[in-house]
Amino acid sequence: MKKFQQLAIPYIVWACIMLLLPMLLIAFYSVIQQGNSIVHFKLTLDNYVRFFTDKDFLLILWRSLWIAIKTTIICLLIGYPIAYFISKNSPKIQQILVLAITLPTWINMLVRTYAWIGILSSDGIISSFLGLFGIHTELLYTEAAVLIGMVYNFLPFMILQINTALTKMDRSLLDAAQDLGANKFQTFWKVIFPLSLPGVVSGITLVFLPAVSSFFIPKLLGGGQFFLIGNVIENQFITVGEWNFGSAISMIMAMIMMLLMMLVRKLEERNKEEK
Repeated sequence: MKKFQQLAIPYIVWACIMLLLPMLLIAFYSVIQQGNSIVHFKLTLDNYVRFFTDKDFLLILWRSLWIAIKTTIICLLIGYPIAYFISKNSPKIQQILVLAITLPTWINMLVRTYAWIGILSSDGIISSFLGLFGIHTELLYTEAAVLIGMVYNFLPFMILQINTALTKMDRSLLDAAQDLGANKFQTFWKVIFPLSLPGVVSGITLVFLPAVSSFFIPKLLGGGQFFLIGNVIENQFITVGEWNFGSAISMIMAMIMMLLMMLVRKLEERNKEEK
């Protein structure tokens, strides 16, 4: 057993260097500010106070959360029926369909998002199609374009998680429900959906967390008109050069995500207890 534990040492070292150390540096930068010729830096919470006392930053945070919530809801409404359809097929067909879902993710997310610029532009496929019906609208650089880009990029995470939960479900429970006189809707609502909730919760987590902190999707498809919290962090580090304030915002987002993950974990534990 000790030999197997020693095999984990390289991974622990890698995690400390690549994950823990950067987070500690960000946390350190978030609570310091430039000092004078005698003291190089001094501890302060002004960076956090500045964020929570500025209405503009709070508005951007709320906008980011709201767009992430809408993205998650759309992914759930689209992803659940697709995952349910995949789970109803034979194992071979399931493998093909899952491959079709995951195949686009093999391409870099930035490249896939760039492709949507051409699709959503005024002379793109969607605008040309709508033009056949006399509908002339500009989709690019709108909130709808940002939502489309986020749903497209994060939808596979929702589908795969729900599909995994559905395929692991005990099929004998469905036969038992039918034997007891339940119709298709009752079987789905009282048996299938409750058993798939762990996959739904995992899918919501995997979609919401990256959506709320995304910065290049709103930057490319929103044209800078939808400035989200990820764009603020990027701007503070790269453009403005205020690493301390950018680190404070990063820590605030990290704490929000940790609280959400703790909430999701408690919901999963409560669901297991009810089962």
